[in-house]
Amino acid sequence: MAAEQDYLAFDLGASGGRLVAGRFDGSQLELAEIHRFSNGGIWVGDRCYWDLLGLWQEMLHGLRAAAGQFNDQVVSVGVDTWGVDFGLLGAGDELLANPRHYRDPHTDGLMDEAFSVVSREEVFAQTGLQFMQFNSLYQLLALKKADSSVLAAAERLLMIPDLFHWLMTGEKVNEFTNATTTQFFNPQQGKWAGDLLARLGLPGDLLHPVTPPGTNLGQLRRSVQEAAGIEGIDVVLPGTHDTASAVVAVPTSELLVPKPNWCYISSGTWSLMGMEIPSPIVNADCLARNFTNEGGVGDSVRLLKNIAGLWLIQECRRIWNLEGREYDWPDLVEQATASEPLVSLIDPDDASLVAPPDMPEAIVQLCKANSQPVPDSHGAIIRCALESLALRYRMVLNDLEELTGATVETIHIVGGGTQNQLLCQMTADACNRQVVAGPVEATAIGNIVVQLVAQGAVQSVREGRELVRKSFPVKTYEPQQPEAWDVAYDQFLQLVNGTATS
Repeated sequence: MAAEQDYLAFDLGASGGRLVAGRFDGSQLELAEIHRFSNGGIWVGDRCYWDLLGLWQEMLHGLRAAAGQFNDQVVSVGVDTWGVDFGLLGAGDELLANPRHYRDPHTDGLMDEAFSVVSREEVFAQTGLQFMQFNSLYQLLALKKADSSVLAAAERLLMIPDLFHWLMTGEKVNEFTNATTTQFFNPQQGKWAGDLLARLGLPGDLLHPVTPPGTNLGQLRRSVQEAAGIEGIDVVLPGTHDTASAVVAVPTSELLVPKPNWCYISSGTWSLMGMEIPSPIVNADCLARNFTNEGGVGDSVRLLKNIAGLWLIQECRRIWNLEGREYDWPDLVEQATASEPLVSLIDPDDASLVAPPDMPEAIVQLCKANSQPVPDSHGAIIRCALESLALRYRMVLNDLEELTGATVETIHIVGGGTQNQLLCQMTADACNRQVVAGPVEATAIGNIVVQLVAQGAVQSVREGRELVRKSFPVKTYEPQQPEAWDVAYDQFLQLVNGTATS
């Protein structure tokens, strides 16, 4: 191997994307951000779309920038994104429309319609997936219900990162980790849930057998090489679901076991909290707790729960900035720190917080509806949201331990949310567990680690995690005064379970 080689990771989230280069010298991995760009839903009438071609142009711009900096040192590139959303290709590989955004309201009420045909229990038995109305299954049903001409003309369904890998190489594959977010993949059988699709009248011929992470798709199309001015690099599938990539970068040394002593929170717009286990848990208890079994790298399963996450804070900041208050993140944390603790609590996963036009007002109204003290300042609103998230983590932690029989000693928080030290400490306090926070760039790092394994630069995911521990700093938080959080947790459970009294 050359003394230094570079691996490129496109990491796209709901609000932005970036191209990150990982330089590997044989013993250490060092990151450099090459290009950053914005992302988000675009509303056209009452529909919300992703600007796929606009994002692709930004990615080409990133590749051109990488060519200028590294050129012949680049070994490979891979793309990770969020889950559930997809695009449809027609005859001649024609992209038929911009993909719908998961917050598009066209899936409203579709879960109940699906359950009138196939029961909730049967859907879970075939998919093992958490029920959320924006899952790909209900998006397909929405297109079918609308007699969509796009669906009628479709010949192939590709998830969002699959679309970008197709644009890069011409190869049309359905990568494993993202396929498992659809709610029409059977994790126990390792294939698409064809019977479920057929009973709901949905076309199963749009799907091909899944392709595992670590697969080398070959080199960039000649047209892409020419447009980007870069040659000779491979396109390697990472765990294309961003959480799958983030979990690869969790700096733990424990092997894959049924009862791990650690869990993770991939903290960003969403908080994905779960465990890495060797096989799916698909039973009545898992269904009742609405947990999900998603695919991981290295034949692992991510038993997890989707939690609203820092979306609450991002939306509050957006509204206040529109009102002329240009808060940055440290401003909001400072105001929250100065506010009185454990005064008001909300369920961060309440339906009213999914996509409100005014998040601060939605939080205030939810406090009123649940007979909680109304937050009287911006700092109090942020503190309410953060403390409620920490208590939600405790609730999910208890569920994880009961589902697996494990005893969690350490919570690993990875991703951008690790920079919110207040939330990290709250998590340690609320859960009464040690919290290890970092690395910040977990998703890009995990993406690159899978490429390193695919190219033989490191031998396994376990070795890749050792590389992460050596290469990136973490911060440890110990619980402080957990007793006050015990009282708050009892109140939180009453609120979430609808038994709170005024």
